[in-house]
Amino acid sequence: MTIPIIDAIQGKIIVRNHYGELVELDEWSPDIARKLAEQEGITLTDEHFQVLNFLRDYFINQNGSTEDAHQILRSTEEYFADKGGRRWLYQLFPHGPMVQGMKIAGLPVPPHATDPSFGSVS
Repeated sequence: MTIPIIDAIQGKIIVRNHYGELVELDEWSPDIARKLAEQEGITLTDEHFQVLNFLRDYFINQNGSTEDAHQILRSTEEYFADKGGRRWLYQLFPHGPMVQGMKIAGLPVPPHATDPSFGSVS
């Protein structure tokens, strides 16, 4: 049995799995995102929150599907193409928009997100 990680952020108790992902997606809030980002060495800006909100909306609209990371990244790149696409996303999330972005958004990291040939850094 895996022991959950219990943490307190802004006076709220949250439970994370052994990967550091939130167990209950509804526990996510901007304050929790800031704390998770701080643990990743990122200071969130409005641009980060645009991506985090997109990822959360995308995940919810896919009924919680963590389809292949490549498909999620392609959709995210297309949505943010006017800002610079993949290059811009990696400037915001240096260890990969699928790994860091999904984690900070309080979502499960999709399969194949840490594939070295995919361009993620971990």
